[in-house]
Amino acid sequence: MPYPDANSRSAQLFKRARNVLPDGGSRSTIRLTPYSIYLESASGKSITDVDGVTRMDFNNNYSSLIHGHAQPQVVAAAQAQAARGSAFSFGSEAEIALAELLVARVPSFERIRFMNSGTEAVMNAVKAGRAFTGRPKIAKCEYAYHGSYDPVEASLSAGPGDHATPRAYSRGTPEGVLSDVVIIPFNDVEVAREMLTANAAELAAIVFDPFGLGFGSVAPTQAFIDMLAAVRDEHGVMLVADEVVAFRSDYEGCLSRFGVSADYTALGKIIGGGFPVGAVAGAADRMAVFEVADGVAPLPHGGTFNANPVTMAAGHAAMSLMTRDAFDHINGLGEAFRKGLSEALAEVNVAGEIRGQASVFSINVDDGATTGELSGLRLYLLNHGYFLGSGSLGCVSTAMDSADVDPFCQTVLDGLRSL
Repeated sequence: MPYPDANSRSAQLFKRARNVLPDGGSRSTIRLTPYSIYLESASGKSITDVDGVTRMDFNNNYSSLIHGHAQPQVVAAAQAQAARGSAFSFGSEAEIALAELLVARVPSFERIRFMNSGTEAVMNAVKAGRAFTGRPKIAKCEYAYHGSYDPVEASLSAGPGDHATPRAYSRGTPEGVLSDVVIIPFNDVEVAREMLTANAAELAAIVFDPFGLGFGSVAPTQAFIDMLAAVRDEHGVMLVADEVVAFRSDYEGCLSRFGVSADYTALGKIIGGGFPVGAVAGAADRMAVFEVADGVAPLPHGGTFNANPVTMAAGHAAMSLMTRDAFDHINGLGEAFRKGLSEALAEVNVAGEIRGQASVFSINVDDGATTGELSGLRLYLLNHGYFLGSGSLGCVSTAMDSADVDPFCQTVLDGLRSL
């Protein structure tokens, strides 16, 4: 059944959803026009919608499902824990086990604190930086996405004015929020250094994504990362690495590739095994802001579902499976997809390029928009057995293998020719 089809079950469900959900759903990132697609089931690298159409999933819930869907060992761990209880107002050994696994992998992780989303992780890392330094301001790169938290949403979208002027992303963002955000240009070492140095006395933290902009489409340079670390060392500003997505790039995390450590690292997505998760990790003295002293912590931090035991058990199973060999596997596949896609692009007269790194790729072509959020190529792929994220983004999972590369790249080539 081709998309769109007004008579499809997904179309009818979307009509029903609009009666009770604003814009028909709860996630703007999965919105499609004229209607959202609803899934019946998912397993491994495949998803099947309510109309019986099966596709290979290159979105993987925006990179969070590093093993694809319903990985048997992850499912078993979650089911076993759910049978023992799904939520307690007590601690669980599952929390300790996942913490031990993560702390053992990354030298800069001495303590870790769990929460429920990447947005919460970045928010609490920023608050931790403020609690540790006693300073009010943060800095971030223009156009960098760090979740749905007012300060880090500043200058997320393109707009008038230069990068030095923070711009609101959500309507109604208070000017007081924007006044405490310094917007620096990505990969511009000298201009960014000058801006950070000028505000250093008030800066609590520099929030940055070592994967770069656009889900790793454009990577930071070593010189840029080194400059951020130098500002930290000279002025006592906390480096907050947003590795909510980036943590999928390496066994020891993305920042390890640059030989630099962060003061606080925000985590999410893959560490939860497909369940809602977030975390902040760092050295023991930095993480001490979460510890109770004299009756109250410098940064009080609660949350009904923090370190939910089902998430902790699923996350431990998922991350246990992510050995160094597993990272090599998906990163090698990512390179193979990028190479094959670059060759396909070279065969047709279409302006564009293939971007990405590690296990992520994106297809950037000028093919015209045909159906709302779906570009011509993305719509073609949707109707020929493949689902990519917005921006024609693909995230490789361990459920994929080398046999998947050529058929996908051939389908992309066929799509480009047809367009």
